Amino acid sequence: MSGPDVRPLIAGNWKMNGLTADGVKLATDLAAWVRTDASAAPDRKDVLICPPATLLAPTARAIAGSPVLLGAQDCHGAKSGAHTGDISAEMLADQGCRYIIVGHSERRAGHGETDAIVKNKAAAVLRAGLVVIICIGETEAERQSGRTIDVVTRQFQGSLPSGASAATAVIAYEPVWAIGSGRVPTAEEVAAVHGHLRGLAVDAMGDGAGLRLLYGGSVKPSNAKELMSIPHVNGALVGGASLKLEDFSGIVRSVP
Repeated sequence: MSGPDVRPLIAGNWKMNGLTADGVKLATDLAAWVRTDASAAPDRKDVLICPPATLLAPTARAIAGSPVLLGAQDCHGAKSGAHTGDISAEMLADQGCRYIIVGHSERRAGHGETDAIVKNKAAAVLRAGLVVIICIGETEAERQSGRTIDVVTRQFQGSLPSGASAATAVIAYEPVWAIGSGRVPTAEEVAAVHGHLRGLAVDAMGDGAGLRLLYGGSVKPSNAKELMSIPHVNGALVGGASLKLEDFSGIVRSVP
């Protein structure tokens, strides 16, 4: 972890999974665990879940009164208007969201989102008074060709909106080739990227030393402790493992 003043964040991205009954049960069970299990340590770290939009309202009710935070998986850059099928950051705030993920590789690849689009969405999150989680990461081909640092530098600088601070933004480094594959970079590889990102953060904002840098990509209980002990790793963005309480709670426990 990096520095005693960087509060860790463990975020669960449910992606396009869950009907109401399943989602409410998972959220209810997680909230009960965080309330009662000392290893959840909500006084020292933040626990966040980002369900699909259809589950935001019932999930908000399920976690009400608990330390568990609510987030969304994406938003539109505009406040309102003729954008069929889209949801604004203000609408998500109205549903109780505190965080919004933007720029996930599945959005960049599947929906053609450029750094400029991601930056516009990130600015919208800040406009709505929420915290933005900006995802960046290289493909396998980019890593094999030695372009990892170049790619994450371009995405960081191209996706971070002006006015962002350690209090309003989070960066999630997710190697595209590690997401859902079961493959994870070595500790040395993660350390190299996160160390570089810390330098970019310090250059970009006055409080960049306190910007939370999450690692994501096949995080599970068996590797979480090692990943969370890497310098400048301030938590995790968890995909599939966030859909099972046993797995997600094990990852939360791995963070001191």
